Amino acid sequence: MTIGTKPSKPTLAAVAQEAGVSTPTVSKVINGREDVADETRARVLAALERTGYKTPSQRRSVPSRRAVEAVFDSLNSAYAVEVLNGVLEQAAIADMEVVLSVTSRQSGSPLGPEERAQRLIDEGRSGMIVVTSAFNSGQLNAFQRRRIPIVVVDPLNPPPGDVFSVGASNWAGGKAAAAHLLALGHRRIAYIGGPESAECSQARLHGYMAALMAEGISVQEEYVLAGPFRPSNGVQAMKSLLALDDPPTAIFAASDSIALGVLAEARRQNVRIPEELSLVGFDGTHQAAESVPPLTSVSQPLQDMGRSAVNFILRQMNGEDIDSRRVELATHLVVRESTAAPRPAAHRFTAKEAGAGNRGT
Repeated sequence: MTIGTKPSKPTLAAVAQEAGVSTPTVSKVINGREDVADETRARVLAALERTGYKTPSQRRSVPSRRAVEAVFDSLNSAYAVEVLNGVLEQAAIADMEVVLSVTSRQSGSPLGPEERAQRLIDEGRSGMIVVTSAFNSGQLNAFQRRRIPIVVVDPLNPPPGDVFSVGASNWAGGKAAAAHLLALGHRRIAYIGGPESAECSQARLHGYMAALMAEGISVQEEYVLAGPFRPSNGVQAMKSLLALDDPPTAIFAASDSIALGVLAEARRQNVRIPEELSLVGFDGTHQAAESVPPLTSVSQPLQDMGRSAVNFILRQMNGEDIDSRRVELATHLVVRESTAAPRPAAHRFTAKEAGAGNRGT
């Protein structure tokens, strides 16, 4: 090569030769076509990385700033907003742009894992933060093969051990919530959890169970319910619990959103909180402090979780050797007006009686 001559840019033909496939096959992989075998696709992707080939969109896209994509299952909860605020704050400090994506609005997306990961590169993203979304191994592998930094926050399903994750001490928080109710004198304590597959909800359930068992109280199956982290779950669970022959005197809800649903149904059924039913939430959002009555809640450091996720992305981008791939931040119980000792004479009431405002002892 003549001194001063720049090395030629890799071509599709060069990539095809490196991968041992045809040029049209390389083109199919680059354009996200599905009619390519997984093993062949993997060889082409590896060849693209080794040769340093850039797609036309990559060559056109030269971002002036680093950008991270933040993926949420939805943005209609105070939890999501708090985490997002932490992400935005830390990204601003690092001079990094944040691009938002909501998975609940992408249910009809035709993009597969490989295509989505490649699009992330083509659009100049530096990494991805996934918040309370369920990502399967195929999706995570697609990002890892391209060495795209990824961090999951409170994932619904347990991430592989080599994936960076950020969460809170859910087990300890669940135990603290139940222990608070036990200390007040409650013995019939129900748990309204999130999705049964959600790792954070399971950890909170196990903490609740540990607190009860430490006091020699068996966990009653009818007192443990599950559903989405939405107020509607609290509404339906409250109806079911009030319909029991022996309804609980206290409820631990796995999120503030669920607890708000319990509060709404309690008002409809004329159940007074905390006089007749104590209630504890989980998250410590502003909604807990502003509800009527103000909600006792296990507070998560939600903004710190968002900040930690951005820091994990930055450290991966910088090629740092990171010892621990899991950050677990402490929770703490904030006691407000939604919890109190049970009444000396335990009142039993059905949903029908509660709705009529006619309870008996």
